[in-house]
Amino acid sequence: MRSRSNSGVRLDYYQRIVHRLILAHQEPVTGLFPASNVNSHAWIRDNVYCILAVWGLSMAYKKIADQDEDRAKCYELEQSCVKLMRGLLMAMMNQKDKVEKFKMTQSPFDSLHAKYSSKNGLPVVADNEWGHLQIDAVSLYLLILAQMTASGLQIVFSLDEVSFIQNLVFYIESAYSIPDYGIWERGDKTNHGEPELNASSIGMAKAALEAMNELDLFGARGGPASVIHVLADEAHKCQAVLQSMLPRESNSKELDSGLLCVIGFPAFAVDDAQLIHNTKDAILSRLQGKYGCKRFLRDGYRTPKEDPTRLYYERWELRMFENIECEWPLFYCYLILFHAFQNDKRAVQDYADRLEKIMVRSEDGILLVPESYAVPQELVGNEYQKPGSQPREVVGRCPFLWGQSLFILGRLLQEGFLAVGELDPLNRRLGAQKKPDVVVQVVIIAEDNEIRDKLAEHDLHVQTIAEVAPIEVQPARVLSHLYTYLGRNRKLGLTGRKSRDVGILSTSKLYSLKDRIFAFTPQHIDYEEYYTTRDPDLLASNFTTNLAFLTNNWRHMLGRPTITLMATHYMLDQDKIPLAMIQTMRKLKSGYINGTRVMLGNLKDFLNTSAITDLSFLGSTEDGYPDRLHPDVQTYLDEHLLRSFSNRSTMNLRGGQLRPRHLRRRMSCKGAIKKTRSINVDSDNLGMEGPTPLTERRLSSIVPPPWLQANKQGHVSVFATTPEEGPTSPPQLGGELGLRENIYPVDPLHSRSAMDRRSEFVRQQEITVPKILIQRHRAETNFADTEVEELIAMLRETENLDDQGDILQYLVDTQGLDFNTGMLEEGRVVTVRDLLKGLYEKACQQKLWGLVRHTAGMLGKRVEDLGKAVTDLLVRQKQVTVGMPPNNEHTITAPLPEVELRQLIHDAYGDDESTAMLTQELMVYLAMFIRTEPQLFHEMLRLRVGLIIQVMAKELSRTLNCGGEAASEHLLNLSPFEMKNLLYHILSGKEFAVSSVARGNLSIVSCKSSRVSKKSQIGLGDPEGEDALIATIDDRQGQWLRRRRLDGALNRVPRDFYSRVWTVLERCQGLAIEGRVLQQSLTQEMTPGELKFALEVETALNQIPQPEYRQLVVEALMVLTLVTEHNMVPSLGDIIYVEHLVHKANQLFLEDQRKVQGDATLCCAKLKDGKEQQQAASGMLLCGGAAYICQHLYDSAPSGSYGTMTYMSRAVALVLDCVPKHGEMECAIS
Repeated sequence: MRSRSNSGVRLDYYQRIVHRLILAHQEPVTGLFPASNVNSHAWIRDNVYCILAVWGLSMAYKKIADQDEDRAKCYELEQSCVKLMRGLLMAMMNQKDKVEKFKMTQSPFDSLHAKYSSKNGLPVVADNEWGHLQIDAVSLYLLILAQMTASGLQIVFSLDEVSFIQNLVFYIESAYSIPDYGIWERGDKTNHGEPELNASSIGMAKAALEAMNELDLFGARGGPASVIHVLADEAHKCQAVLQSMLPRESNSKELDSGLLCVIGFPAFAVDDAQLIHNTKDAILSRLQGKYGCKRFLRDGYRTPKEDPTRLYYERWELRMFENIECEWPLFYCYLILFHAFQNDKRAVQDYADRLEKIMVRSEDGILLVPESYAVPQELVGNEYQKPGSQPREVVGRCPFLWGQSLFILGRLLQEGFLAVGELDPLNRRLGAQKKPDVVVQVVIIAEDNEIRDKLAEHDLHVQTIAEVAPIEVQPARVLSHLYTYLGRNRKLGLTGRKSRDVGILSTSKLYSLKDRIFAFTPQHIDYEEYYTTRDPDLLASNFTTNLAFLTNNWRHMLGRPTITLMATHYMLDQDKIPLAMIQTMRKLKSGYINGTRVMLGNLKDFLNTSAITDLSFLGSTEDGYPDRLHPDVQTYLDEHLLRSFSNRSTMNLRGGQLRPRHLRRRMSCKGAIKKTRSINVDSDNLGMEGPTPLTERRLSSIVPPPWLQANKQGHVSVFATTPEEGPTSPPQLGGELGLRENIYPVDPLHSRSAMDRRSEFVRQQEITVPKILIQRHRAETNFADTEVEELIAMLRETENLDDQGDILQYLVDTQGLDFNTGMLEEGRVVTVRDLLKGLYEKACQQKLWGLVRHTAGMLGKRVEDLGKAVTDLLVRQKQVTVGMPPNNEHTITAPLPEVELRQLIHDAYGDDESTAMLTQELMVYLAMFIRTEPQLFHEMLRLRVGLIIQVMAKELSRTLNCGGEAASEHLLNLSPFEMKNLLYHILSGKEFAVSSVARGNLSIVSCKSSRVSKKSQIGLGDPEGEDALIATIDDRQGQWLRRRRLDGALNRVPRDFYSRVWTVLERCQGLAIEGRVLQQSLTQEMTPGELKFALEVETALNQIPQPEYRQLVVEALMVLTLVTEHNMVPSLGDIIYVEHLVHKANQLFLEDQRKVQGDATLCCAKLKDGKEQQQAASGMLLCGGAAYICQHLYDSAPSGSYGTMTYMSRAVALVLDCVPKHGEMECAIS
């Protein structure tokens, strides 16, 4: 017998170890590994990790197989892998009903089990007795299945198994929005069984989706039927959410060593080298110890302080686990692999040495990886005092097979038996390398010859649908329907893909089906959907956003992306092609648009360079005819090809001259729409005020003033009465004005004339909003019928769409949407709803956006992607609130179904259809921005849409110099594009001006220099009534006030604000903000960087209705953090009332103002005698500053000797007893 080479001898040594430590435990029947000698449960995750060493060793043997017995050993090891992977597959296939159910419910109780019996592969605990929902385990299985198949192993045997695995892909594809129990099976770290979104699960799912895409499960021997299909957009969503979360693991775990398997082997899920580096550094700096890494901060598992008799922890006891968490050598194994893949030999050696020191030698000299190291009971006190100083002892299993397996892989790499590429045959490790730029191919297709000729006039030459044949162009919904056939299997009872969503990455490929080729137009321009598609500017802007998105996210695909656009009649504006479209198409011709490389051309020219996917799964394989189309698909396609792009007719109302006898009736409907509005810019019940000298204020803790209660609903001001109540009658009005004067003593100089003007203004309002009696019981009176007939006659005769809107609004209020109007069209009865639809169509054509939004709301039209938009915001850890603060705000913290969302928004705004529609629209824009420019949302935890709407109206009223009523009208009439633009300016804090365009539409322009006059170019008639009171303000004045107001409304806070508040809370009994007390016990439960803690602080701050006041409170908290960070005092004492600090600072500010005769002497610092006290008690400040704080303090810069921070620091020194009053003190304020 020949002597073996050295490498052969060394490999035989590893083979003995693998056999003794790993394969000896493999169950002969199922192929699964039990958890230990005493526990026969087999966990999916641990089993997959255990087998990796066996797979690695088999590949090492394959390379040196110079003798027959080596080939035999190699085959034996490979078959062990196949046996295990198939054992897990059988266990999961037994639960196929769960996979089917989970696609619909996504409920933790319908999930696949996390562990099975190793004896027979059956479930071992009930659905509700364990945190089974662990998406990372199923994802890891799919990922390793893909890698093993790519390395040449045959694991999947039949097409039924292929369709089961295709359904497992659907099972994990929404991982980015499904809270699960995660890699440690814990969910929230208090272990109360609450699942949460975990970055490690999302990363593993993203890796599995990418690895599975277009993979043939039969390896080289397969055909089209055995290929797995993944929609690229799903993997991308997982990637986007993962990037927004890292280095955080979840809401309750700010860091987790489990992320090592996401940034390195086996997942390689992060494409951004910097982010990989930051995450690894964060883990090493905060979790690494002598004996490995801690799993996460305050992990009580197996610590001496843990109470082993119960599964959960009390919230207060988490603090006890700090610094004594167990350390796991397993993570050193991950780090060795991580650095081996990075080819960093020094780091590999370093961790190998550390690992060797903490491994345990068995009797026969084999090195074993123990599960974890804990501090012994008697040394706990010393460890608390000096973390990391005490020796630890082994607890848990030894050897820990998960760790042992990774250790052996590391050794095989270190000794050169394996190359990194062999452990990663799909080349996932190259994901973070720089890629060449993507060129996006754009095809424009005209609906018919007429449109083609119109485009040709602008020197744009395109083909029509007829000319592109044989390539067929379809809307995205056709593709989404075809994808529902993917993964269907009658025998297994699996119904295919459930989600109807196809994103831009999927529609940018071409698809082949037998000998036909399809191109699909993007989903967001399927034209039947929603009024925002009627705005050419918005379509053009969304289109450029999509191009940029494709450039950045087109990865792992062969070929270039191709966007196909249809130019249809529907897009014409008064029979002309809109300017925005022409401009965009010209830019496309130039080859560059906003920094993106594009090519404009015809479809047939792009066939060779495009990405093409084969829709082979549409064959009827189950009936034995894989080459024929599934009969259902055949009929669907035949029907659809005829009518994909066809026009609809709209209803026409006959025009005519208005006859005088209808004038009376018409007056009673006038303003019916306006009365439903609830955006409140005027100062009545919100703390968001403009610089009016005469505005009523109240602290949110005081009972609302009486005139608000008179009006039973919380968000309706006197000026906007709902039809049900009708405005208050004049005698009461006088009383009300009297009341106002009593509550608010006004400075005698202004008082009289202003009050007169005010009441005059209210009276004018009364005239235009007539009292309408609603006929509830139709039978009692015939008057209602005649009235309705007259109204309908008027409706036919008026040309003015606003009047038609008012009449229809009145009809809906009195008669309901399904009321039969008595008109006939083509023999059908016409209901009020049909008339509204006609009006909606016309308003869309004439671009009367206010009316469009209102009628869309009345018709219950919905934003197509509302649910998706809200999910996009939530999964990036932003909560959303709708409704107007402080009374009607509803917070959305978890993804909701479309229907519930719309109901919630509707409840929040009552009758105000326009604002409800606007809210939905803004949520979609916010989601667009968070996808493309996540940096706009840094340091914001909650997006309060109601406040954002108010700030938008506020800013319009400031730039247009008009009253609140006018500003909210202007806001609701902005076109969707301008609305998105205004929102962008407000989010980014950029200055903007408003310029007028024809037909009263406004357009928002960025101001490059701050010297541009902020006053708009629009004259809005003579400033009368209240508007006259608004003083015109100089540019620089009001800048800090505006900035504070914006930051307050957007809930922006300074960097690391929440973790710094945590340090303040640690040193005092609690912080009181607007009546909410943050208890010190929160620090016992939560770590400083935890998202749950940030949300607690945020909730307290959201009690403050006035944004600018909220910002000052944030500044006061920042000063407190400086006190703690400079260690001025050991403890801050009792509960600190943060508002006291702000009010004290205001007092000091006013004293200084008197000394230097500053601006504030005109208002708050003015009165020297006893009147001052009376003034403060009344809540009425002359300058109109919110919450008793002088407007001029809001408008001071933070730094400088008269800056807000200076006053805050002085206030802290005066209010807190613990800060020494005398003596020298270093005072550095950044």
